[in-house]
Amino acid sequence: MQIRPRRNRKSSTSRAMMQECRVTVDDLIQPLFLVDGSGIEDQISSLPMAARRSLDQTLKEIEECQKLGLKAFMMFPKIPNQHKDQTATYSYAEDNFYLKAATKIKEEFPNICLISDVAMDPYSSDGHDGLVLNGEIDNDLSLEILGKMSVAQAQAGFDMLGPSDMMDGRVGYIRDLLDDHGFQNTSIMSYTAKYASAMYGPFRDALDSAPVDNPDIPEDKKTYQMDPANKREALLEAELDIAEGADFIMVKPALHYLDIIHQLKEVYKYPTAAYHVSGECSMLWAACQNGWLDYEKAMPETLLSIKRAGADVIITYFAKEMAERISNV
Repeated sequence: MQIRPRRNRKSSTSRAMMQECRVTVDDLIQPLFLVDGSGIEDQISSLPMAARRSLDQTLKEIEECQKLGLKAFMMFPKIPNQHKDQTATYSYAEDNFYLKAATKIKEEFPNICLISDVAMDPYSSDGHDGLVLNGEIDNDLSLEILGKMSVAQAQAGFDMLGPSDMMDGRVGYIRDLLDDHGFQNTSIMSYTAKYASAMYGPFRDALDSAPVDNPDIPEDKKTYQMDPANKREALLEAELDIAEGADFIMVKPALHYLDIIHQLKEVYKYPTAAYHVSGECSMLWAACQNGWLDYEKAMPETLLSIKRAGADVIITYFAKEMAERISNV
């Protein structure tokens, strides 16, 4: 045999020379859960590798992550019920602790990339990403609220906004508003193909952001999040988001939708993010805790598969641990 592929696998050195894909700290985005108060670090039982933290503890966590080489953070707020209403007015209120925290974080760490969450559900008394009217999600009225939220986040200092709501036209609406208010350099990472997945449970536990049990509102998010059965529809969503001014497109979840990540990257060659969501992370964690999988091998392989599919950046609750592993190699 003239061609023997195994010759390139014969040693760790030759395998490293042939390695087509690597996960680096520059590929990783660390999610953060923020709560109001001080001295709070509350581990999430259904997402054991993550915690809800007050600002003082969040600053310490960012400092630790930064020492490991992590530079990008996506922050989500857990809003007390007394601040929630149907129109999510607290999302752009001057006394919003999430917005104040962003300003403080950027003062302390001006060189990191701080990414927001743009959606109504953390602030909505209905628990939906858009405005509920007459038992349905009103797309265009939702845009007005999301626009106010986006401008407030840009003013607070977020480097990049993450519209996760899946309302039609929201990227263009937000882009125009940002530009009109002088925030031409504030980026948009759009949740482009966000599926109505069963993998979001621990995240909703963390933020208490699930739709409320009320017969007068939709019981789930299937009228705006995508059908898990659909693949071609993701191409349309990506085409629209890119045309409307998104700087990154995103696929969520990641691991269950590797084909979608690959498809969008192959077709559009556009900066692509993948969200390795809470349920995917918790399943892996649970399997490893039960001894069914080897964590030291399974976790890096999982992130590598997302990178190999075409993701430029990976949002994952394992970012800090992966960064520790990379720094020790």
